Amino acid sequence: SIAFANDANCFALAEATWGAARGARVAFGVILGSGVGGGLVFDGKAWDGAQGIAGEWGHIPLLVDSPDAVTCYCGKRGCIETILGGPFIEAAYARRTGTQKKLVEIPPDDPLIGERVELFGRALAIIVNVVDPDVIVLGGGVSNMSVLYTDGVAAVARWTFNDELRTKIVKHALGDSAGVLGAALLPES
Repeated sequence: SIAFANDANCFALAEATWGAARGARVAFGVILGSGVGGGLVFDGKAWDGAQGIAGEWGHIPLLVDSPDAVTCYCGKRGCIETILGGPFIEAAYARRTGTQKKLVEIPPDDPLIGERVELFGRALAIIVNVVDPDVIVLGGGVSNMSVLYTDGVAAVARWTFNDELRTKIVKHALGDSAGVLGAALLPES
């Protein structure tokens, strides 16, 4: 049989099966790269949802009325993807400073990074408040920012409904191959 799933679902499935979310009953996989996506795994099975869009966290409009909001390719303004996607962070930095820099060249103490970390917290708190996963695994180039695992986790805790954040937020374990590994698991899931 043939099965299809998006890269974020495959990433989440692989990380829940063999990686950083191994053993979790409920895992949410986040891809923070050139775009932003997410995938859900319940009891070892990828969850597509009624419309096949489960986990499409990157297209939640978070900054609708902000002057910093930009239009997403989906047609909405201020989507999480346009806030936390690597090229969008680089473009925001260029707009503010007039200087082009790659994400890895932007100083971690730059105010833009602090703002993005706070928005990361608000955005992931939505997932925690709605799904309440055991583990959230971060992947993609933006996930290499160490500040996400310190200040970012603290920001998630500030915006989560509960007084204590019990959801683990961890870096991927399987690297760039996670999506391919997850795709190999699809016929079984």
